[in-house]
Amino acid sequence: MEAYLSIHPEVVEALETNRPIVALESTIIAHGLPYPVNKATAYQLEKIIREAGAVPATIAIINGKIKVGLDADDLELIASEDEPVVKVSRRDLPLLIARKKHGATTVAATMLIASWVGIQVFVTGGIGGVHRDGENTLDISADLMELARTNVAVVCAGAKSILDLGLTLEYLETQGVPVVGFQTAEFPAFYTSKSGFKIDRIENVEILAKALKAKWDLNLNGGVVVANPIPPRFEIDSEYLEKVTIGALQDASQQNIQGKAVTPFLLSRIKDLTQGESLEANQQLVYHNARLGAELAIELASL
Repeated sequence: MEAYLSIHPEVVEALETNRPIVALESTIIAHGLPYPVNKATAYQLEKIIREAGAVPATIAIINGKIKVGLDADDLELIASEDEPVVKVSRRDLPLLIARKKHGATTVAATMLIASWVGIQVFVTGGIGGVHRDGENTLDISADLMELARTNVAVVCAGAKSILDLGLTLEYLETQGVPVVGFQTAEFPAFYTSKSGFKIDRIENVEILAKALKAKWDLNLNGGVVVANPIPPRFEIDSEYLEKVTIGALQDASQQNIQGKAVTPFLLSRIKDLTQGESLEANQQLVYHNARLGAELAIELASL
């Protein structure tokens, strides 16, 4: 394992001294946001986590090496449009490493790598899920299976509204993955806090951290989805968002967009259709998640 991993000295020290650490994915940098907004967002996320009292650990693959904690050069490379950076899930890791390529980790890959080094809290924008018409296509994100087997709490703004949220929640229930709403009883849908689907509500970070500790102490393996709705002033009207999403899905179908290219295409198309409104929403929701993730990591480290 050590031959494939490179852990930033700041993260090593935090692991050795039981300081709170928050993992961050790199797909949002390479494929979720345009340059240079993506680079600014990556730095801001790390700043928010540090100011809250935790250590950020952005995860990516650089020249075939799994890096936990990136320096400025690494972040620039992942963010740059000049370098080809592959979107990497669990299945992609062996070939990417063998070929010594650059890779941006998805939710699934970031969870897996975080668990390898002992990081229990991971912040992202939104998890993947069952795609619309997934009951026919079987297009189901690897994020869901990773949540079923990997002991990491994923702080997110729910699942992306481009997905079938009902089937996503059903799948998570079948896999025994707790889905809890932080100060909400409704599953958020990324750009909006409204989905119509009810979930368990948790009021504070103390109870949340104790629930995570109890889960893993009892050997109930797997992650937890901590659904943290986008702040109201940044959310997009749910009815308008659904119309935009349907338009983006039709565009993807007409252009025969498939596989791992679907989500980046849809997010980009929604950005265009909302005239950039979704871009700011995306940034603000992940900043909001970073604050909660840092609080949770701090609370967990104290138990």
